[in-house]
Amino acid sequence: MRLITLMGAMLAMAAAASCGSDADPTEPELDGEQDTAIPPDKADSPYSECQLAQVAAHANDPDTTYEVLIAAGITKKAAKGIVAHRAGADEALGTADDNPFEDAAELDAVPYVGKATFQKLVSMIKSRCEAVISAEPTFSPTTYPQSHLSKIAALIDGAQRSVDIAIYSYSDNGIAEALKRAVGRGVTVRLVFESARDDKSKPEGTTSAKLEGIGVDVRYVNKIMHHKFAIIDGPRTSVDEAFSAVLVTGSANWSSSAATRYDENTVIVRNAGELVLRFQREFNGLWDNSRDFTWNQQLQFFTSKPIGLPLIADDPAVDAVFTSANFAVTQSSAGPGFSVVAGRNEVSDKLVELIQGAQKSIHLASGHLRSRPVAEALMAKRKDHPEVDIRVYLDNQEYIGSSIAESQQASVQKCLTAAGEDAKKQQACWDVGVLFSYPVQAAGVPLRFKLYCYRWDFSYALQMHHKYMVFDGSTVASGSYNLSDNAEHETMENMVVYSGQHLPDLAKAFESNFEGMWSTGESDGRYQKMMDLIEHTQDPIPLAFEPMALDWSQVTALKAAIRKACPAVDSPEYRQKPAQHTFCPR
Repeated sequence: MRLITLMGAMLAMAAAASCGSDADPTEPELDGEQDTAIPPDKADSPYSECQLAQVAAHANDPDTTYEVLIAAGITKKAAKGIVAHRAGADEALGTADDNPFEDAAELDAVPYVGKATFQKLVSMIKSRCEAVISAEPTFSPTTYPQSHLSKIAALIDGAQRSVDIAIYSYSDNGIAEALKRAVGRGVTVRLVFESARDDKSKPEGTTSAKLEGIGVDVRYVNKIMHHKFAIIDGPRTSVDEAFSAVLVTGSANWSSSAATRYDENTVIVRNAGELVLRFQREFNGLWDNSRDFTWNQQLQFFTSKPIGLPLIADDPAVDAVFTSANFAVTQSSAGPGFSVVAGRNEVSDKLVELIQGAQKSIHLASGHLRSRPVAEALMAKRKDHPEVDIRVYLDNQEYIGSSIAESQQASVQKCLTAAGEDAKKQQACWDVGVLFSYPVQAAGVPLRFKLYCYRWDFSYALQMHHKYMVFDGSTVASGSYNLSDNAEHETMENMVVYSGQHLPDLAKAFESNFEGMWSTGESDGRYQKMMDLIEHTQDPIPLAFEPMALDWSQVTALKAAIRKACPAVDSPEYRQKPAQHTFCPR
C-alpha cells in the first residue's frame, strides 16, 4: 500500500510539473505575453457585450480548470495565468484571497491572453449568447386550461433531468400528477415548501407527506417561504445548464383560487441564463440551509453546484433581487436557519431606485402597500414630479379610514420613541404591518381599491393578489414580494426586473392588465347601482359583491351607506361570522 501511495505521489508531482511548465517547444504560440484582444473603443470590438460578460464569468468558474482550458486549445502559458489569477496568492480556489475576474478587460490583461486566445475563450461560451430571451406572462383569473397551473404541469411533463420548486401554497392535482410522472421517468424533484413547517408535527395525510410519497424531496426553512417559482432542468451540475433551463415565477400560488378567482400573474422565462442562475443560487441557499420533512426515508439529501456571484454574467434584459440577502445563516439545535440583519432592505431599495428613476409613469398593482420605503418614495415622487402619472391599485383589505390611519401613526410613534437608537427595535415598529393606503392617497397619489366586500374574509375574497410595478410603460418589476416591511424582513421573497427595451411585449401585457383592472366595474356603473340599491330600495344589501375599482372617497361613502342602512353590519355576530352574513336583510 505504501509503494502504491508513493508511486501515486510521484505521478501527481510529474503531472503538476507538466501543468506548471511555461516552456513547451512543441506548442505553437497563440499570443505574445503583452498581446491584448479588446480594443480601447468598444465600438471596434468584434465581441458582443454578452460574449465579453460571459467570457469573464466562465473564466471564474472552478469547473473551467487548467485541463479544460488546454482541451479548448488555450496555450499552457495562458491557461496557467488564468487559473493563477482567479486563485489568488495562495494558488487555491475557495479561500479568502480568491481573485475572480471583474470583467473581460481584466481577463484580457492576463499574460499571453491576446486575440487568438480570446477567440478560443469566446468559442467556449458562444452558445450562451445565441438564444433570445423570452418571457411569457399568464394573467389570472382565467379558465383552468389557460391557467398557469396547466402550463406549469406541461413544463414539468417536459422536464428531462430536474425540477426545483420553492412555493408558499400548493394544492393543484394536475401539477401533482405531473410531478408523479416526472419522478417515474427519473427526474429528481426538490421542493422547499412553506406548509411543511406545519405538516411536520402530524405528517400523515398531509400534502408534504403525499409529495414525499411520490418521490418528491420536501424540506422547509425557519422563515416564511413565500416564493412561487420553479426551475426546470436547471444548473445543478453546470452553469451551461442555465441557458437551456426554464424558469417560472410570479405572484400566483399553485391553487385553483390563484388560477380562476384572484388577480395574479405568472411569467415563464426561457433563454435567460442570468435569471436562472440567480434563482438557482437562491434555491441552493434555501435548500442547503433547510430542515428535513421526515417521511420518505429513501429520499437522499444532496446539494448542487455552488453558484457564486462571479459566475453570473450581467444580462441587461433582466435582474432579480431576493429578501434572503437581508438574512444571515444561523445554526441551532433545531438545525440551520436564517436570522434577519437590521438595516438591510434588499428588495425595497431596488424598488425605491426604480421609483426615483421613473420619468413618465409608475403603475403599481399590489395586494398590500405596507412598505414604508416604497410608500415614502411614491409620495416624494408625487410631490417633486407631479407630471409623472402615478397610479396605485390595491386589494380590498388595504382600505383604512382616517381614524385608523391616525391611530396607526400614533402607535408607530410610541414604538419608535421606546426603541430609542436601537435600529433593530426601530425596524420592528414598522414590520408589524402599517397600512399606507391612506397617507399615500392623501398625498395626492391616485389610488384605487379592488372592492368586493364590506368586511374582508378569505372565504369569499376575490383578491387582487398581484405584486408588480410598471415604470414608464417599459420596465416591469414583478414577483412574490408583498409590498410590506414584514415581507422584507420575515419572509423569503423575490422580485424580477424585466427591461422593456429587451422585452417590450411583456411590458405591454402588464400595462394592459393594469388598465383593465383600474377601470373594473366602470363600464356597467357598478358603484352607482350599488349606492342606488342601498339608498333607494328595500332589497337585501350584498356584503360581498362584484368587484369594482373605487378611490378612497368612494369606498368611504359606500361603507357609510351600508352602515346606515344595516346597523347590524358591525355587530359581534357579523364581525365574528362574516362568511355567514354575505347579505344584510332589510
